[in-house]
Formats: sequence, C-alpha cells, structure tokens
Amino acid sequence: MRGNDAIHLGLMLLAFAASYLVPFELLLLAYVVLGPAHYFTEISWLHDRSYYLPHRGIAAVLAIIAVIAALIDNASWFGLAMWGALVVCAMLAATTSAIESMLLFMVAIALSAIMYSSGSSLAVIGTLIPTLIHVSLFTLVFMVLGAHRSGSRVQAALVVVYVLAVATILLLPPTAEIRISSFARVGQDYFGNVGPALGRLFGVPGLVLDARLTSLLAFVYTYHYLNWFIKADVIRWTEVPKARLAAMAAASPASTALYFYDYAFGFTFLLALSLIHILLEFPLDSLALRQFGAAMQGVVRARYAGPIAASATRSRSTGTKAAKRATRSR
Repeated sequence: MRGNDAIHLGLMLLAFAASYLVPFELLLLAYVVLGPAHYFTEISWLHDRSYYLPHRGIAAVLAIIAVIAALIDNASWFGLAMWGALVVCAMLAATTSAIESMLLFMVAIALSAIMYSSGSSLAVIGTLIPTLIHVSLFTLVFMVLGAHRSGSRVQAALVVVYVLAVATILLLPPTAEIRISSFARVGQDYFGNVGPALGRLFGVPGLVLDARLTSLLAFVYTYHYLNWFIKADVIRWTEVPKARLAAMAAASPASTALYFYDYAFGFTFLLALSLIHILLEFPLDSLALRQFGAAMQGVVRARYAGPIAASATRSRSTGTKAAKRATRSR
C-alpha cells in the first residue's frame, strides 16, 4: 500500500468513527469549517480548466443561478433549477454530437414531465442533488473511475470500504446523543429536508433527520471534503498563483467566522457558496458519468469477449477437424 493510500484509508476510517461518536457535531463542523476551504479550492481548480465547458461565460450564468436558487423558498422551483442546470451541463460537457445532445434533451424533458406530474418529485430531486447525490454518489463514481484507470487493487479496496461504511451506518445506526443542543437546530435548518425527501423517494413515510441519517450525512460530507484535500498531489489543485492561494486561505476561515458572527447571513452565504461550487462542478460530474458508463461497458465486454472468442475458436477448430475427416473419407 502506498503512503497516500494508507493516509486515504486512515482518513476514511477516522470519518467513519467520528460519524458514530459525534454525528451531529461532526456534520455541522465539517460543513461549516471544511466546506468553505473545499468550495474555494475546487472553484479555483475548475476555473483553470474552464469548468469543462465550451465557454467560461456559461460558468458565470451557473453561478448566478446558484445564488438565485439559494434564495428560493419553493422546493419545487429550487428542484427545477438544480435539475435544469444539471441537464444543460450534461448536454454541454458529456455529449459529443448534436444527435446525442438532442436525445439527452428529449429524455430530460420526458423525465421532467414525469416528475412534474408526480407533484413532489422536483422537490425531492432538488433536495438530493446538492446533498447525497453530490457528496456521495458522485464521490463514489470518481473513486471507481480512479481505481479503474490506475488498475490499483488498493484503490478498489478503498471503494469497497467506503460502500461497507455506508451500509454499516444504515444497518447498524449509532446511538450517540446530541452533546451540543444548538447543533441539532442548525443541522435541522441545513439538512432537515433530506429525510422527508428520501422517504418520498423510497416510500418510507415519517423519515426524519435522526441519528442514522445524521451519521450517514456526517460521514459522506466529511469524507467528501477530506477526499478532495488528500488528492492535492494527484489533481494538483494547489498549483495556483501564490496570491490566489493566499486569498483562498484567508477567505475560507473568514467564511466560517461569518457564519458564527451572524448565523442568518452566514447560513445564506455558505448555502450560496456551496451551490455555486456544486453547479460549477456539474459539467465535470456529467463527464465522469459518461466515462463511468464507458468504463463499465469495457469491463463487461472484456469479461464476455474472452469466452465468446474461445467458443468461436473451438467451433472453428471443430469444423476444421470435421472437414479433415470428411476429406480423408472421400
């Protein structure tokens, strides 16, 4: 195991253990303290790569949509903004032809109609895209892609450990109690709608932000942030002008301090900053999903191409032997 992989595993296990011991406190501290540092550094990294968009000006539009979305009170309209931004980014970054873009658009329109007709589906997707889908599903996709490209069994094992950690939290939830009561209220403000959204998605009525769901969110959020920071030597997000790095180093704790100084304004600011980084990452997420699908297709082909080729070889061999026998008999 390489040193970086060992640190990677250690941080994952640390996040898992802390999510059991202090889930409520960990969730808030991770979001408020680690979050801003992640947002600023990733936006900087995406900026140097033109946000994986054909034109950087589109990124400015996405940032404006994110700020407006942070001020939207209607869950369905918020969901429409998130879903629409994701679809547009997928069309711009993950399609390679006009036909693919048109097909994706038609599928998106059909799905949008289904969600609109079911009433609360837009609200559900709007809740889950910037939370569990972003911090857990896409994180898992990037982990699988990294393991596949490197061919590393250790990285594949990290994927397994991550999935097992999530399954363990769901099947064996922690019994930890809230040590700082004010954290429960703040956690409810930030993530209280995740429980009902998951309940509507999976048909589980009465699902709320309990210890199980809080522990899950605490783990996936904390690991999501730590996973970004530990990849500095891989994706080189620290290789930026020193002035920009210093600005990010100052802006991150300032954002956290702003939250503790004025809760209402800090809450809105961090929400808007979080949504900006999420929407700006949508093109990369869409591209990663396409690459993930191609990788899985390649794995399936490699798995079944061998037996099919061997079967064809045996058939040709059998046919050749039969022809030789027929020739000798004549």
